Amino acid sequence: MFYSCPKRFVQSLFFLSRKQKLLIIILADSVLLIASVGVAYVLRLGGWFLPNSNQWLLICLSPLLAIPIFVQQGLYRTVIRYSGDQALWVVLKGMSLTALAWASIAFMTQLTGAGGVPRTVPLIFWFVGIALIAGLRFLVRFVFSLSSHPAKSKKPVLIYGAGNSGRQLAASLRKGNELSPVGFLDDDPYLKGKEIDGLRIYSAEALGQVITRFGVQTVIVTLDSASRSRKRELVSFLEKFSLRVRILPSVSSIAQGRHLVNMVREVDIGDLLGRDPVSADPILLTKCITSKTVLVSGAGGSIGSELCRQIVALNPARLILLESNESALFQIHRSLTSISGPEVIPWLGSVTNRRLVTTLLNRYQVDTIYHAAAHKHVPLIETNLFEGVRNNVLGTLTLAQAAYNSDVKTFVLISTDKAVRPTSIMGATKRFSELVVQNLAQMSQKKGRAQVFCAVRFGNVLGSSGSVVPIFKEQIANGGPITVTHPEVTRYFMSIHEAVELVIQAGSLAEGGDIFLLDMGEPVKIVDLARNMIRLAGFKEKTPENPDGDMEISFVGLRPGEKLYEELLIGAEGAQGTTHPKIMKAQEPHLQEHELHQWINHLRAGILYQDEKLIKETLFGVAGRSPALQEKASPESSFPNILTADSEKPTLPC
Repeated sequence: MFYSCPKRFVQSLFFLSRKQKLLIIILADSVLLIASVGVAYVLRLGGWFLPNSNQWLLICLSPLLAIPIFVQQGLYRTVIRYSGDQALWVVLKGMSLTALAWASIAFMTQLTGAGGVPRTVPLIFWFVGIALIAGLRFLVRFVFSLSSHPAKSKKPVLIYGAGNSGRQLAASLRKGNELSPVGFLDDDPYLKGKEIDGLRIYSAEALGQVITRFGVQTVIVTLDSASRSRKRELVSFLEKFSLRVRILPSVSSIAQGRHLVNMVREVDIGDLLGRDPVSADPILLTKCITSKTVLVSGAGGSIGSELCRQIVALNPARLILLESNESALFQIHRSLTSISGPEVIPWLGSVTNRRLVTTLLNRYQVDTIYHAAAHKHVPLIETNLFEGVRNNVLGTLTLAQAAYNSDVKTFVLISTDKAVRPTSIMGATKRFSELVVQNLAQMSQKKGRAQVFCAVRFGNVLGSSGSVVPIFKEQIANGGPITVTHPEVTRYFMSIHEAVELVIQAGSLAEGGDIFLLDMGEPVKIVDLARNMIRLAGFKEKTPENPDGDMEISFVGLRPGEKLYEELLIGAEGAQGTTHPKIMKAQEPHLQEHELHQWINHLRAGILYQDEKLIKETLFGVAGRSPALQEKASPESSFPNILTADSEKPTLPC
């Protein structure tokens, strides 16, 4: 009852109009200013006194001088419950001007023979006025904060890092109604035991005691300047305490305009990879894009959409979006047109449509193509191999041939590490696509043409459709279990942004027929990733040794076509470095033109006659270079020469 009455009174103030609130605060300031002068006289004279008429006039004059000055300084534009250091500075300036004006008038009246004003009274008035005017505002802010969200309803949180970002975050959290900072953790031994804004700084060794004392379940890391490897070490240390770990992005990210607290995000796999991105080379980024007409196939996909976003930022003359999925095309086109920049042209269609792609390339005089259109989900392609071959192999062939005939300067194929010694249909189709690109590059070089055809090979990208990370997040949100195919399965990971940035730069490094590899760091065990995500979500793994855990990991076995380990190289001779530290060039085997022609005929025959065996033999014969099947690819092959849908022979350009 004692608490609820003042609380109801304070909450009723929220419903007053702005003018009513302003009137109340001005009246309160006037009373405090009059009291300040009176207190100044009392302190100076050492006891109570009865002011004469002139002194009463001076006492009542103080608010008449101060209020206009406060208005001019903007003190009444400040929302009191959010007032901070800036409001204190305004009060200091306003009271200084008020005290100076009041002293001038007081001493002028003294010269006329009026009652005396001791010389120290203006100085005491200045001190007392600042204390009362500023104190009122901070008292109101404190009362409002208690009324709107009592501290006991907020969850305790620790902030790792006692720098500027940590201090600002603590101030923001205190104004919120969800989390309450209870202290800082910091590696600096000189800060141990000190306080910032009333919050104690602890060493990392004292974390266990702090957790027990305050019941902390969440730690927010604010070490924005720390490297990825340091963050990984830190997260590994915090995981031991079964804490929910969040990371505050860098100051440059916060400067995007969002509120500091809202920028706090969950730790993601990117924070645990231990790889620090290398700054992009602006010359390589712009070489094939700036002031050029660029086409992105598969523009609505995970890789394609990120390509489009980065390309638009590099000021091309025109960007053409080619996408077979209407919804995906609509979404990416809408997001790009909301940004002022180059002309963006959406085209709904497939890369397998020869007439469409030829029309596009000739109409818009395309300079650069990034070919990201592909079916990439391994289990789906295993059961839909005809469509996988049609889209991934013949689609690449159709678009690359059209690019060759239309004199497109640069063609970049987005490939995958699954193309290396593939065990899946999807991986084999991507390796076949690489061979198509290599062959067209050879033909371009033989004829002395300045066209460049290349492929960029990399592993899994974080956040892409079908990626394991969002699947694990969904399974955790549903209470588990987390499904992992095999205890030993490993994969390479890279962020979409970094992968696309490197793809663009690799295309600028290409000389023709190149197979580029991106530095993916060290491979990550999927089961370790699952365990990390369980711990970072604030749960414990359920195991036979810990039957009371929250989340179980279930091993479901490798899916059709999946491998335990992914590779980036086919040849044993390794890869060559390039001028970019994160981009390498592979020396991979390739096919002669007549060989590739025969293999393509086999694929077309397999699709026409719905012959799965022929499709698989052809794909893996090419990808694995099987000696038993190479004989079938000879010019004397008995397989028929299958015609394309538009009655053109499936030959490579001559």
